[in-house]
Amino acid sequence: MPVIDPNRTWAPLEERLAITTGERRRVVLKAVIEHMKAEAAADLDRLMATLSPAPAYHFWSGGNDVGPKGTDGVRTFYSAFVASRSNVLEYALDRLVLDDHCLVTEGFLKQIYPGSYAAQLGFPVDDESADYLIVHRQLLLWPVDENGLIQGEDSYSTGPASITKLSLEELPQQYIDLVHGSVG
Repeated sequence: MPVIDPNRTWAPLEERLAITTGERRRVVLKAVIEHMKAEAAADLDRLMATLSPAPAYHFWSGGNDVGPKGTDGVRTFYSAFVASRSNVLEYALDRLVLDDHCLVTEGFLKQIYPGSYAAQLGFPVDDESADYLIVHRQLLLWPVDENGLIQGEDSYSTGPASITKLSLEELPQQYIDLVHGSVG
């Protein structure tokens, strides 16, 4: 059985959307749901269409902001993300806070990485030909502008909570197709 299901990433947002009556808050939820689905589909144009004209990402690591800024910077970031084939992920939410201008999500980001890419990022892996589940505790702020476009992401992460080598049976079919070709 696969260790992650990307569809569970946006399921809590869709559940909240189903009970949210305020139109502005529905706009915020819909923007983030579409962004998450476009990211999972690795559809760069669809993903960029969810963003404001001048997005600013803030990825806080060691007290420093290392996130991309501006349309070109964010497109370059997402192009590299898609090329890394590490876009098969599940964000298991524990908390969701919503207002008229921002969605806050907190939980465990579970992401599968090809071993070679994980090693390139500095994760301690012992087999670059294997696949790894890397789990981080993450809090994300998703500010949304007056046009219903995401202004960026403010991300706070603990760094890896766990790194686990996976067997083929534990991999979701989407990841197998993306990284290993159709072997499942």
